[in-house]
Amino acid sequence: MSLLPTPTEHVARARADLRVGLPVVIGGAGAGLIVLAAETLTADRLEALRALPGRAVVAITNWRAETLKARAYDGDLARVTLPGDVEAQWVRALADPALDLAEPMKGPLPSLREGDAALHRLALMLAKSAQLLPAVVGLETDRPQALAAEIGAACLTEGMLADDLARHHPLLPVAAARLPMEAAEAGRLHIFRPENGGIEHYAIEIGRPDRDKPVLARLHSACFTGDVLGSLKCDCGPQLRTALAEMGRAGAGVLFYLNQEGRGIGLANKMRAYSLQDQGFDTVEANHRLGFEDDERDFRIGADLLRRMGFGAVRLMTNNPRKVEMMEAEGIAVTERVPLITGTNRHNAHYLSVKRDKSGHML
Repeated sequence: MSLLPTPTEHVARARADLRVGLPVVIGGAGAGLIVLAAETLTADRLEALRALPGRAVVAITNWRAETLKARAYDGDLARVTLPGDVEAQWVRALADPALDLAEPMKGPLPSLREGDAALHRLALMLAKSAQLLPAVVGLETDRPQALAAEIGAACLTEGMLADDLARHHPLLPVAAARLPMEAAEAGRLHIFRPENGGIEHYAIEIGRPDRDKPVLARLHSACFTGDVLGSLKCDCGPQLRTALAEMGRAGAGVLFYLNQEGRGIGLANKMRAYSLQDQGFDTVEANHRLGFEDDERDFRIGADLLRRMGFGAVRLMTNNPRKVEMMEAEGIAVTERVPLITGTNRHNAHYLSVKRDKSGHML
């Protein structure tokens, strides 16, 4: 048994390094990229990066580029030239739409046409997986491995990173215990942790569901504001409580509580999106302005948990047809879609209409 880190552990370290402002190197024997997350960039690290030979750019997604009127010549991203005289705050303002009004004069923003953007694309995906704003400073280098050793940075080959980011990491059981709840005294909570050390997900089992029959199930994405604080801006809290109550009345069911806050962008970015909504943008527009897709969640997690608990078919409580499609694509039979309609109030009426009209929810 080797004590050396596996590729998955290398990526986990790189994710943590970006969050605290450390550089990560992507590349192998030839071309490479030294990467710093725009959100955690400091003046000292930007100065140190500029002292190295190579061309530096700020990579942003096409959605953020559209907001900034920068050309996304690479399709899904833009490589914006980093001027030699700007400070770290300029880079952070390029990434964070909260600063669009405070620092509106960022242009002109020339984008690169030539060259391969594959490493920049992977760097943006890594930043997303760390729940950071999808914007990175990248410096091209022809000696990535040697440079990584010199600066003590994590070094990820292109193949290693691409494989890890695309792969669903198996969820391993950690603990389970009886948990009487308001919805049902016959409750049990199961904790699962992905093998890459990522955030844990939960299964709330009501009664003793028959594994040989379709189980009444809900894939519920975590919503701290709605589930815990009772936010009126969404319908998440009412959906959670209604689903558990229905399972309690039925005597059996399982609710999977997936820690994919804010449609997979994390609570901090969700609050950034809320701030943009206060400026008049809807849910989808706010996500795009931040640089994210409409929905960044991965429902393969739910399918994995169902299989690990012995279920092969579900009566799925959802208004989202994408969940049904993902379950069936993962080999989980959806024998019935059970609607989960809750009340509307003056704070969430527009949010629900956007879910219906832009995200295809059946409301």
